[in-house]
Amino acid sequence: MRIHLDKIASVTRNLGLGRWVTLTPDIEAREGAVVAGRIVGEKTVYNELEDVHGRMSVLHDGDVIVGALGHRNALQGYEGVMPSRVAQGDRLHLLNLGGVIGQCVSRNPGVGAPFEVEILGQVLEFPQFGSRLGQPAFIQSGAVEGKPGAPKVPVVYVAGTCMNAGKTLAACVLVRALSQAGYKVGGAKLTGVSLQRDILAMQDYGADAILDFTDAGVACSGPATAPGAARKIFTELAAKGVDVIVAETGDGIMGEYGVQAILSDEELLGWGVAHVLCANDPVGVEGGVRNLRDAYGIQVDVVAGPATDNRVGGRFVESLGLPACNARTQAAELGRIVVAKLKAATEVKA
Repeated sequence: MRIHLDKIASVTRNLGLGRWVTLTPDIEAREGAVVAGRIVGEKTVYNELEDVHGRMSVLHDGDVIVGALGHRNALQGYEGVMPSRVAQGDRLHLLNLGGVIGQCVSRNPGVGAPFEVEILGQVLEFPQFGSRLGQPAFIQSGAVEGKPGAPKVPVVYVAGTCMNAGKTLAACVLVRALSQAGYKVGGAKLTGVSLQRDILAMQDYGADAILDFTDAGVACSGPATAPGAARKIFTELAAKGVDVIVAETGDGIMGEYGVQAILSDEELLGWGVAHVLCANDPVGVEGGVRNLRDAYGIQVDVVAGPATDNRVGGRFVESLGLPACNARTQAAELGRIVVAKLKAATEVKA
C-alpha cells in the first residue's frame, strides 16, 4: 500500500523518508520498527509532533504520521510498553513528542491522555536502487556505528535528579563557554526518549557537532542500550575532530533510561573530566551528591538547576563544600569552573 504522510516524526530521521511511503501489513513488533498510523481524536495539551528538522507541529484528528515502536518510562509524562505483537488496525498510543509509539499503561495528570494511533502498517525501505523488493524499515537503518579507532576526548557529564531539573540549559551554557574558550565542542544526549530538541539547543549555543541515542539507532534508551549508544556517540564525535564533549544524561540518575548503566561503566567514566549535577531542591542536591559518590565513586564538581535559583539553595549547596552556579544567572561562573577543570585534566594528561 502506498500512502501520503501528513507528518514525519523526528524519531525516524535516520531513514530520510519522503512524504510518500510504501507499507506492509506485516509488522515486526520490536523497538525501532518504523510504522505509519492515523491520529484519533483531538487534544489541547501535549498535542504536538517534532519533525526531522526539529520543528513542532500541532496534530489533528485524521493526520497520517510515521513514527517508531518503542517504550517510555517518564515520571512527568507517559509510561508506555512495547507491545508483544502489532497488527494493522490496532490502536496504540503516541508516547512522546518525537514520535515513539507504544501501549500507554500510566500517565502524569499534567499531560492528559495520550493520542491514540490507528496502525496502518510498517514502512518498507528499498536499499537497492531500482529494486521493487522492499524490506521492513527500522530506525537502526542509517544509524551511526561508532568509530572505535577515534582518539579519546574529554567529556563533561551533566546529570540530574529528575526530568526538568535544568540539565539541558546547563549543558547549553557549558557548550557556549567552552566554544568561547576556543574549544571545538561536541554536544550529546545519552539517554531518554527520542527528541531532537535538546541537542538542537546545544547546536544553537555553539556546538560544532551534535548526536544523540536516536542517531545511534535507539528510540528509547534503557540499561541494555545506553552504554553502547554512548560509546558510538563519543567515538563518532571524536572522529569529527571535537576537542571536548558536553554529554547530558536524560532523566534522573535513579530513573529507568539507563543512566546508572553509564555511570557504572568504567570505560565511559574514564572519558569524564567534570561532573555537573542539576537538582530541583536541597534534598535532591544532597541525595544526588551522595548517590554519585557512594554508588559510583563520582565527585560532583558543581551543582546547578532550580535548587540554585536563589541564595537559599546556594547556601545549602555551599554547606556541602560544593560551588552552586545557576545556569540562568551565573552562566559565566559555571563556564569558568568547567573550563578550569578541563584545562587541569588536559594538562595532567599532557
